[in-house]
Amino acid sequence: MKQVTLGLIVGNRGFFPSHLAETGRATILKVLEEEGINVVALGPEDTVYGSVETLSDAHKCAELFKAHREEIDGILITLPNFGEESGMANALRFADLNVPVLIQATPDDPTKMDINNRRDSFCGKMSICNNLTQYGIPFSLTTRHTVDPESAEFRADLRKFAGVCRVVGGLKGARFGMLGARPVAFNTVRFSEKLLERAGITVGTLDLSEALGQVERMADDDARVTAKIAAINAYANAAKIPAEAMLRIAKLGVVIDEWVSANEYDATAIQCWTSLQEYFGVVPCTLMSMLSNSLAPSACETDIVGTTAMYAMALASGQPSALLDWNNNYGDDPDKGVVFHCSNLPKAVFTDDLPVLDYQEIIAGSVGMDNTWGTVYGRIKAKPFTYLRVSTDDFTGKIKAYVGEGTFTDDPIDTFGGYGVVQVPNYQRLLNYICENAFEHHVAANLTQVADIIYEAFTKYLGWDVYYHQ
Repeated sequence: MKQVTLGLIVGNRGFFPSHLAETGRATILKVLEEEGINVVALGPEDTVYGSVETLSDAHKCAELFKAHREEIDGILITLPNFGEESGMANALRFADLNVPVLIQATPDDPTKMDINNRRDSFCGKMSICNNLTQYGIPFSLTTRHTVDPESAEFRADLRKFAGVCRVVGGLKGARFGMLGARPVAFNTVRFSEKLLERAGITVGTLDLSEALGQVERMADDDARVTAKIAAINAYANAAKIPAEAMLRIAKLGVVIDEWVSANEYDATAIQCWTSLQEYFGVVPCTLMSMLSNSLAPSACETDIVGTTAMYAMALASGQPSALLDWNNNYGDDPDKGVVFHCSNLPKAVFTDDLPVLDYQEIIAGSVGMDNTWGTVYGRIKAKPFTYLRVSTDDFTGKIKAYVGEGTFTDDPIDTFGGYGVVQVPNYQRLLNYICENAFEHHVAANLTQVADIIYEAFTKYLGWDVYYHQ
């Protein structure tokens, strides 16, 4: 998981006890270090106790932040006392970093409300929030109106905020690669490159013929191919895969890896069928699974906006995401369903540490079993999860999404591919919403609970329209 760097602004106000700024700064720096968060902050040699109060302080803080623009993922404003609202707001305006901002106010001690120890931090918090709203600078709040910076509650707020910073920073400037054309039978995965580009996400393409041309020129005994075969065998149980099919998969894997590396792609989407099966004789599922498992998601059927959702949750959680179909009912339980893919799911989501590589039973019916080796079979672990779908809406010119949380259960099911049984509160309402709002049948899933991170990042800092199913 990417280590986050925060710019720190320590608030202070002259007619409140300034010693609180000194001790408050020391405390917050200790907590940030313990949480593994890097810090860019003024020191006592720069301003009074390294705090921001005056216009001069604001300029010093802004210049420091601008000098570290490429490092800073977000800003933390800590208020050990009331704080000078205009000084802190100006520091953000002058720095113009356009990153998430978290505001924390330290609680008063009811036994220390005298003139030498009174904080009034929440009053100052309301004032800085008012100023930032006037300045047009979005911000995040802690769960409680005041919170001890050393408490478990604040540490949870801090971890959530770090996730928001990773999502916002990761998607702004993300680079996705699309290998092949959209399968003709999948109008549902159409998307707008222009809307994604406006949001900071670049999509690059590679024709399938170019990839297969590079495969054709690769020798069977190429050292890169040998290494890829070894990596596949270490990743999953490949005992069923014929040697010729394994050789094709490995060569395609080398081409994909080098294409991703050369173009600095963060994630990919691939034309997984049926051209590859008919004219090359394998499925790319194993390779896509390995990419997703390494936190570089790879989506089926050139579903780039599916990739976007997978990548967002990987950024939020530091765990691999899968792409699934909202597929089947589970008996007559209205809050349960079966989700499935053929599959290219990352092995981290499976109950077995070494999933089995097999052939793709659905496509085999039309192209023959021997042309479909390379799927990854397994059941998804019974754990809580977050689901997310991103979509580009050409009719409104906006990016939209829905997000929520549910549970993978251990209910009995006997099927193939990558699969699981999900339980989602008010599942029927969610499915109706998906249909009525023309969302795709694919959904990204991550075995962590990060819906609040995604919702905050998408709505507050990226400006996307999001339905949070609760």
